Amino acid sequence: MTALQEYRRLEAIGLWREHAEDQRREVIVSLGDASLVMSSASGDAVGHWSLPAVERLNPGKLPALFSPARDSEEELELSDPEMIDAVERIRTAIAKSRPRPGRLRLYLAGGTALAAILLGVFWLPDALIRQTVSLLPPAKRLEIGHDLLGEIAAIAGRPCGGSGGRAALVRLATRTYGADNPPQIVVFPATIPDTLTLPGNIVIASAALAEDHETPEVFAGYLLAERTRSEAIDPVEAFLRDAGLGVTFRLLTTGEVAPEPIHAHAAHLLSHDTMRADDSALLGHFSAAGLSSQPYAFAQDVSGESVLALIEADPMRGRQTDPVLSDSDWVSLQEICAG
Repeated sequence: MTALQEYRRLEAIGLWREHAEDQRREVIVSLGDASLVMSSASGDAVGHWSLPAVERLNPGKLPALFSPARDSEEELELSDPEMIDAVERIRTAIAKSRPRPGRLRLYLAGGTALAAILLGVFWLPDALIRQTVSLLPPAKRLEIGHDLLGEIAAIAGRPCGGSGGRAALVRLATRTYGADNPPQIVVFPATIPDTLTLPGNIVIASAALAEDHETPEVFAGYLLAERTRSEAIDPVEAFLRDAGLGVTFRLLTTGEVAPEPIHAHAAHLLSHDTMRADDSALLGHFSAAGLSSQPYAFAQDVSGESVLALIEADPMRGRQTDPVLSDSDWVSLQEICAG
């Protein structure tokens, strides 16, 4: 989802608070590609909202109140008419793009029912999954991602929420994924796999990636490896393959997913080993990010034997690289679960 062209990089002053008990603080609100970013007067990002998930808390009233999700404590107050109009127009466009059961059922209509049954054992599951993945709008992807995030929190414990660490995560996401629609990174205590990608451009990471390493280059490497894996298989496709044909059919025809397959997939993600990322594709991401692959490689295997390709083909060998994070950001990230 991309913001309407006339509103690209629109900025306004707003009042933001992270928790219900916090005092509102003045922030600069920037409307960009698929995101709403809140920054302090010094330019530090304090919040990064995905536009498909933004909710209006007081329709028709001023000043307008917005939240990044229905169950979030974060709140943004806007008085600028142009910014309010921009956010509302984008929310309306997103609502119109959401699946309508009647429209989706048209894809299943037709006169090939018998052939589909005969070929179903071999052809229908893959075809139905691919069709569903291709038709699913960003808003539905984000909804599934948030549902999975909630189940993971129920199983593994609440995510870490230190405000300084959250701001550092925004900058780390931009540094590793680039400024064009970076993911929302959520850190959990060190009881989960290193990294996981959820639908809706959400990446969850273990706090051990910050707590157990001296520099942020290793954490950045794990994020690039996760990006490589998520590009190899769409997180929605992974969910549907795990959930089965019945869940896929229901999602395609009604746009709904029952809680049970969400819970089952969350447990599956937390209990299975992470697949190794393709070395060639991963090295391409290291090159694009301007990062050395060696810190990540040696974190995987201190001997270097099993990651020799990442060491020998380091795209930044002998070259100066820009810092991943400032020292203060790295300290905040290392302490994100301490509070």
